[in-house]
Parts: sequence; C-alpha cells; structure tokens
Amino acid sequence: MIWIGLGSAMAPRFIAKQLAWPAGIGGWLVRAGMNRGNARLNSYAVDQLQLVPEDQVLEIGFGGGAALPRLIGGASFVCGVDRSDDVVSAATRKFADVVRAGRAEFHLGAVEKLPLRDGTFTKVLSVHTVYFWQSLEAGSAELARVLAPGGRVVLGFLPKGRMDRMNMPADIFTPREPDDIAAALKATGFSEIEVRRPNSETAWAVATGVRN
Repeated sequence: MIWIGLGSAMAPRFIAKQLAWPAGIGGWLVRAGMNRGNARLNSYAVDQLQLVPEDQVLEIGFGGGAALPRLIGGASFVCGVDRSDDVVSAATRKFADVVRAGRAEFHLGAVEKLPLRDGTFTKVLSVHTVYFWQSLEAGSAELARVLAPGGRVVLGFLPKGRMDRMNMPADIFTPREPDDIAAALKATGFSEIEVRRPNSETAWAVATGVRN
C-alpha cells in the first residue's frame, strides 16, 4: 500500500487527502510513511533515470523527498515541483545548502502548468502522482515541454488493478492503466516507451520514455 507504516489511527479518507496534498502534522506523518513504504519503488525509478553528472533533473510531486538525495548526488542541478506549500518549504529548509549553491530549487506548482521554461531538463521523475493528474495527456504534454530533445521521463505508479483493490476515494484518486500512461506519452512526443517492473510479483511499475 502507498500508506505503509502510517498506522491504523488515521482514517483512509484522511490519508488519501494527505497523499494527494500533504499539509500540517498529518502531512508530515504521511510523508514519513511514504518514504518508508515507497523505498523500493523510489530506488528502482531513480535507477531507470540513468543519471549522469551533467543532468538537469526535475522531480514532480516529490512529497517526502526520499529520492532527492540521490538526485542531488547524481546530477548537476535538481528542481522539485509540488502542489503542497508544506512540502516545498520542508525541502527548501532541508536542502538549504544545495539551494544556496545554486544546485537545487523547489517550486509550488502542478504538473498541468509547470512554472518552468521550455526544454530546461534532461531527466524528469515522478512517483505516485499520475492518479492526481487532471488528464494524462495534459500532464505528459507539460513533461515534453520542459524536457530537452532526447530527455528521459520516468513515472512510477501502482497499476489500476492494484489501486482498485485498495478502494481509494474516487474523488481524490484516478487509477491509471499502464497502457493509458504509455499512450499519453506517445501522443505527446515521447518514443522508446516501456512499462517495466523488477519482476512479475512486484505490485508497482514504472513507465519510461524519451522525448523526441
């Protein structure tokens, strides 16, 4: 489950809201739980980025920031965009030295309208966010806009079949079929699209693609 480690005292709907938009003490607890529960997916997704030291990396919906240390350590510049003020403020404080050095910055924003220039990044990562996108094509089009030609995208997610068994509130989560994610990437200028997982027993998957 996405909320592994959060404890039984938190109602599922409250957890769902905090997963979508972390805020306050509940958001802090959810972010900590996400970091624990998503450790393997985050690690695998970062591996699929195929980082090189020259990379300019964007992470969308970075939440608890579990992937940020590896991104910062493996790339020349990292930008994080999240729609939660609390998340952006926490990352800015935690990585203050890197921000002051000009190697990282964090912005409030949503995938449908990223506050970033065209063709800025070589890699884009987003884990467990596609359920909250207004549309897969709108989000994918923005990823294509901010990526330079040849740039790589990695999206980590739980496929719809798994999400449906979790009974997440339909007004907060929109479960996504892997084929629909791949189709949205293809329709918005990506090629070499793959949906993969470490093995057939793994619940989650990642979709990867290269900007044309």
